[in-house]
Amino acid sequence: MKIPLFLRPLLFRLVAAACAAAAGVAGAQTADDVVLISNSSGKVTRAEYNAELLKLPRDLRDGFANSPRRVNDLLVRMLVQKSLAAQARTAKLDATPEARLRAQLALERLLAQLMVESVEAAASAEFDANPARHEARARELYTIDRPRFSNPDQVSATHLLFDAKKRGADEAKRLAQEARAKILAGADMGKLAFEESDDPSAKRNSGALGWFGKKEMDPAFADAAFALKSPGDVSLPVQSEFGWHVIRLDGKRPASVKPYEEVRESIMVELKKRYVDEKRDEAVGAIRRDPATQVNREAVGALSPRVDIDSVMRSVDAPAASAPPPAPK
Repeated sequence: MKIPLFLRPLLFRLVAAACAAAAGVAGAQTADDVVLISNSSGKVTRAEYNAELLKLPRDLRDGFANSPRRVNDLLVRMLVQKSLAAQARTAKLDATPEARLRAQLALERLLAQLMVESVEAAASAEFDANPARHEARARELYTIDRPRFSNPDQVSATHLLFDAKKRGADEAKRLAQEARAKILAGADMGKLAFEESDDPSAKRNSGALGWFGKKEMDPAFADAAFALKSPGDVSLPVQSEFGWHVIRLDGKRPASVKPYEEVRESIMVELKKRYVDEKRDEAVGAIRRDPATQVNREAVGALSPRVDIDSVMRSVDAPAASAPPPAPK
């Protein structure tokens, strides 16, 4: 929703006032009671704003307030929603049986979500309360699945890039050949990369790419880099999707298994997620498997129109029956 220009200064003042209240400047009024925005129909408090944020995933929620525009947009949406709700009450739209039923269903959806969150929170706490047990399982996974925790073969390289789209394919290749000749003659490759390379990062790293695995680069580039035998070897010009390169091998590192301490946290995070998921699925599964569950098959069947096979067959046969007779020979 686009915020009217006349409203923006007011919103910024309201948000600032709310922050001051949260710091204890608002006297006897608590932070949750602070009105962030209001109009003739309603108001939005800090508590309501915080409750609205709970709808967001935690990774988005934590950084939401970093953007004043996001905060302002949310406050305006909430105020519009409150105003429309107030108008609905005035028109007694909430008094109809359908409205009451929809409100009840909305509340039940919320309560169901809160119950799921409660189960997940309890499972998370249970996991954290048994570190030794899960530590043993983490070490077991590390032992039996070593390839998963391995670093692949890696090389370190420096390169120059000549962009074929920018310079034309032939010109880019010619410049790569000239650059290689200068390097073999003793020119400083880092200086050449800084001055001549079309790779934007060359102004920062002088063409040095550091360590990388084969799957991290363009296939043609990676093949050429890994084919070099010894540090200091310089490739022939190599064409990738980005243009023509000259590559110097700076080092080689064989595949290795990461130490347990390096991967422990990621394994524990995975185990915790799996544990929480299992507990949630158990709780929901118990409801699905409730032996007291009964289905009114006749009433449920009436919700979906049944297919009349005879009608379908008549529809299939109709075109043939009404087709014009074949033309005389």
